[in-house]
Amino acid sequence: MASLKDLRNRISSVKATQKITKAMQMVAAAKLRRAQTAAEAARPYAERMDAVLANVAGGISAGGPPLLAGTGRDDVHLLVVCTAERGLCGAFNSSIARLARDRASALLREGKQVKIFCVGKKGYDILRRQFSSLIVELVELRSVRNVGFVNANDIAKKILEMYDAGEFDVATLFFSRFQSVISQIPTAQQIIPANIPEGAGASDASYEYEPDQDEILATLLPRNIAIQVFRALLENAASEQGARMSAMDNATRNAGDMINKQTIIYNRTRQAMITKELIEIISGAEAL
Repeated sequence: MASLKDLRNRISSVKATQKITKAMQMVAAAKLRRAQTAAEAARPYAERMDAVLANVAGGISAGGPPLLAGTGRDDVHLLVVCTAERGLCGAFNSSIARLARDRASALLREGKQVKIFCVGKKGYDILRRQFSSLIVELVELRSVRNVGFVNANDIAKKILEMYDAGEFDVATLFFSRFQSVISQIPTAQQIIPANIPEGAGASDASYEYEPDQDEILATLLPRNIAIQVFRALLENAASEQGARMSAMDNATRNAGDMINKQTIIYNRTRQAMITKELIEIISGAEAL
């Protein structure tokens, strides 16, 4: 049985951990408000971009730019996996990595070639255990305090350079869509060739474009890659803080329960030792 000193040290250690988890919960709650606002503000722009692309692409009879029509092959797939740079956020990172891992395994079983582009250290750490030979790029944003469009644009440029070099045929973006503090949805979105939702550009109006559709798409499609990556990074930022807030709240509650249990054990042990000492004193007095 542990001594009273050991129990006191254990209780003090758990209380110190509880203070840390509580502080992390409060910091995550403060960051969540800003990240959630940014993610929700980016959604209409990204959705409107899909609508504009659908409308412009609808005027093209056949073919189109490679970013829209694709290479005509489906042999090499690039998985762009966006995760966080830090842990202590529950299953946020592992759920995105699991979705990407399942997709990679399915493609490999079909005989496809898979390449993985990691954005974030945690996703890289998880995926390299099984697919280290498939990882072709790692982008770390640890030094970036607030993710901006310039960060997404740099990532998009690397993806486009790989596509122009013929290194892959299809690119899929993996991230976590923020729904609430307790709900983040792992999402896979095809970005090359552009996957335009049906009916996104549906309209009864007739448009005339100047310059023509091909020239407009040549400008919009590369920008759309950057916008979708930017949206994924913002959704991830909100999801990460929501998951961390929920995880630290659970950790704080568990620490409180552990403190209560250890305090009960401490009090019982202390009472037993006092009772034992009293019995020894009484027994000694009666022996005189």
